[in-house]
Parts: sequence; structure tokens; C-alpha cells
Amino acid sequence: MSIVPSLLEFNKKFVAEKRYEDYLTDKFPDKEVAVLTCMDTRLSELLPKALGFKNGDAKFIKNAGAILTQPFGSAMRSLLVAVYELGAREVIVIGHHGCGMTEIDPARMVNKFAEHGIDPLVIETLENSGIRMEKFLRGFSCAEEGVMHSVKMIRRHPLFPQAIPVHGFVMDPETGAVEVIVEDYREGCPG
Repeated sequence: MSIVPSLLEFNKKFVAEKRYEDYLTDKFPDKEVAVLTCMDTRLSELLPKALGFKNGDAKFIKNAGAILTQPFGSAMRSLLVAVYELGAREVIVIGHHGCGMTEIDPARMVNKFAEHGIDPLVIETLENSGIRMEKFLRGFSCAEEGVMHSVKMIRRHPLFPQAIPVHGFVMDPETGAVEVIVEDYREGCPG
């Protein structure tokens, strides 16, 4: 059974009771920060609370492992929009210990594609078109490696402003404790 009917029922009640009023804000991040983080369910509420963020404080961009797989993919585009259009003046990449991306095996995933009815010819065509499944589905050996990969890709991006600092953190998904991997204050950066 689909979750959709229960979501819609809850939403009608939420709107009717005006519970949204506690979350009213605008599109500009009050703390002028964009956060690239993992989609892990343990971080949904823990991460903002552990860092003191409330609704409207930051732009959150989430994906598997907080890893940028492509310099011109949607996560990087979101970071550029946050900086150039929405007032973000710092970027923080936040990975976490125990991330599922440390266990990703691209070959195993490709096999699962076939198990779910994806024609192997589709994979072959993608590979022949230059899309390498090994690279596209790659994970990392530890959270710190994944964070530094994304930090470096952002810093080196030809469209990313050099004056914007890019920090890297790793979080404990049980306690919310944060370890700074790299704190980036470049010369001439604000605050």
C-alpha cells in the first residue's frame, strides 16, 4: 500500500490547523550558508539541531554521501545558485560516519539494475556513451575521503568564487558530534 494517502491526509490537517506558521521564512538563508550533506535518514533532524540551525538558516543540498560525482551535476548547480542568487557566503560539506556510500559496490548495483528489469543493453549503451558506472556509482573508503573529494571539487570548480570558503565536517550520526576536517578561511573572506 502506498504512503501517499496518509501523507495527503496529514497535510490537509497540517494546513487547516495552520501549523506551517512556525516555519515561515523566505528563500534567503539567514546564516548565509549552504550545506551539502548526505541524504541519510539519521541526519534529517539531527544535523540541523546539532549545529543550531532552524528553518530558514541554511540552504541544504542532500544526496548520497554528500559526494559530488560530476562538476556540472545538480548538486553543484544548487551550490552555485545558493551562492550567486540566494546569498550564501560559506559552504559546508558534511559527511558522517557509518555512511552507506562506504559500502557501495558499483558492480553489485549494476546487477541489481538487471534484477529490477533494466535491460543490460541500457547499461552497455550508457558505458559506450562515456558514462562509467564505476565512477557514477562510486563511493568512498571513509567519510573523511568523501568530504575532501567534494570540498576539492567545489574549490576547483571554474564557476565557484574563490572568495567563498568551503569547509568540511564529519558528523557522528548517533550523537551529532562534529569533527572539522578542513576549515577554509581564505584571505579576504568575510567573517
